[in-house]
Amino acid sequence: MRDIVVIDAPSNLGLRPPAPGTVPGCYKLAGALREQRIVERLRALEGGVVVPPRYDRGTWQPGDGVFNAAAIAAYTPRLADRIEQHVRTGAFPLVLGGDCSIQLGAALALRRLGRYGLAAIDASADFRHVGNSAAEAVGAAGGEELAIATGRGQRDLSDLEGLGPYLRDEDVRLVGIRDGDEDLVELAELKIPVLTVGELRRWGTETIAGVVTSLETEALDGFWVHLDADVLDPEVMPAVDAPDPDGLLPDEAATVLAALVNSPRCVGMNVTIYDPDLDPDATAAALLTDLVVAAFAD
Repeated sequence: MRDIVVIDAPSNLGLRPPAPGTVPGCYKLAGALREQRIVERLRALEGGVVVPPRYDRGTWQPGDGVFNAAAIAAYTPRLADRIEQHVRTGAFPLVLGGDCSIQLGAALALRRLGRYGLAAIDASADFRHVGNSAAEAVGAAGGEELAIATGRGQRDLSDLEGLGPYLRDEDVRLVGIRDGDEDLVELAELKIPVLTVGELRRWGTETIAGVVTSLETEALDGFWVHLDADVLDPEVMPAVDAPDPDGLLPDEAATVLAALVNSPRCVGMNVTIYDPDLDPDATAAALLTDLVVAAFAD
C-alpha cells in the first residue's frame, strides 16, 4: 500500500467572480472535506497547505488573456514542488483544491519527472483557447487548464520552466464529458480519447478498464487523475460554479474513479470545483468525501 498524502491547494485564481465584488468559494473545498474527516478516513499523511496568492483581477479586461496569470504562474511551481516531492518518494499525493487551474501544478511536477498521462473525470474538457474561441472569451484558467497544459495557452502559463507542453495530446483521457459538449469535435480531430456520459451508460462503466489499460503503456511513466465535482449530476452535486444536467450518478463516478486510482501506475489525484458556499448543509461535501474514500477502499 502506498502512503496517501493530503495536500491542500486552496486556490480560486482560475474562476470568474460569482457576483461583482465577490470571489469563488471553491478555495474552501479542502476545509470542507477535512471537516468530513477525509484525512482520518483514508488513514492519510499530512501534506500541509500550499498557500495561493490573493485573488485580484486588478484592471483586467476581456481580451487581456488569462486573469490572475502572474499569480497562477507563481503558484503553479510551488504546488509542483510539493507534489513532486511526494511522487519521488513513492507516496500518493491527494491534492484538495481549489479550482481546476491547480491541475497545472501536477502537470508541471510530473513533466519534470518524465512523461505522464492524465485521466480527467470532468463535465467539460476545460479546453478553451484562442484557437477555438474569441480572444475576449479567454480569461478563466479554470476552464482552460487542459489547453494550457497541452501547450495551447499563453506562454507565461503554458511554458513554465521551459517545460511546455506538460502533457501530450495522446496522453490525455477525458471521462464524463456531457454528450453535447462543444469541444467534442475538436477533441476528436486531435484524437484525444473521450468517454462521454452517454457512452459510459451505453457501453457500461466497465469500459473504463480500457481507459486504464491505455494509460498503463510503457510509453508513460504513470498517470494523474483529475476529479472535478461538476462531473456529477447537479441533482446530487449542485455546489459547483457551472452545474450542467445529465451528469454521472454517484455509483457511476465511483466505478470510474476506483478503476483509475487503484491502478499501480496512478501516481496521484486532485479534487476540484466543489464550492462550500453553495452547500450550506454540507450534504454535497459528504457525498464527495464518501466518493473519494470509497475509491481507495476497493
